[in-house]
Amino acid sequence: MEEQKNKCSSNKHLSLDAIAYCPLCKLYLCNKCQNRHSEFYSNHLLINLNQDNIFIDECKQEKHENNKLKFFCKNHNTLCCAYCISKIKTEFFGQHSYCDVCDINDIKDEKLKKLKKNINILENLSDNIEKSLNDLKKLTEKINENKDKIKLKIQNIFTKLRKILNEKEDKLLSKIDEIYDNILIKHNIIKESEKLPNKIKLSLKKGKVIEKELNDDYNLSSLIYECINIENNMNKINKINETINTLKSNDNMEIDCL
Repeated sequence: MEEQKNKCSSNKHLSLDAIAYCPLCKLYLCNKCQNRHSEFYSNHLLINLNQDNIFIDECKQEKHENNKLKFFCKNHNTLCCAYCISKIKTEFFGQHSYCDVCDINDIKDEKLKKLKKNINILENLSDNIEKSLNDLKKLTEKINENKDKIKLKIQNIFTKLRKILNEKEDKLLSKIDEIYDNILIKHNIIKESEKLPNKIKLSLKKGKVIEKELNDDYNLSSLIYECINIENNMNKINKINETINTLKSNDNMEIDCL
């Protein structure tokens, strides 16, 4: 459970958070009360509640004010008061009612034994702390160096991959241009197709004229030449038509060039 902030013990300032505690008077003091208390009792040593590791021999749980910490919960390794171990468990009481609880005097020898052991460990740590810190610093530098090497390696790999992909993309795009340009006969098919209606009309008109003049047996060589031109135009017209029909039948075709 999160510890609740203690409120000022003064009836006038019950809504204000306490910033100090007087062990002799057993009072929590807000900013205003602290100044007045120090004026009247200059010999009282006040405890600053904003500092870390300040111990006050009273329970800090909500609704447990002024209750002494006389018990120890083995399950949670914490000191507690009579309200904390109450068998009547409610919202504010009985947090440790089902725990293995003992009087603080019963745990004294065990904690002192463990304290001696921890002191020995701390002494060894203290002797080697500088070396440990230097080792940690070197290890951190090595880890960061390895991290940078791995990142650089990954960047180089992806740079090469992007280069390969870009080259592959350019090659495929060029191939697509080549394939489709060849299909359209480099766009000449469009130009030739646009001329198709006029060629048909012109050939039809000339054909009728030649047909009439051939019957009159007039300028035969010239007429035969024109007939040959018409035949050539017909071949071109038929070729264009064939190409158009082929393209129409494959208008949704896809070229697999991957």
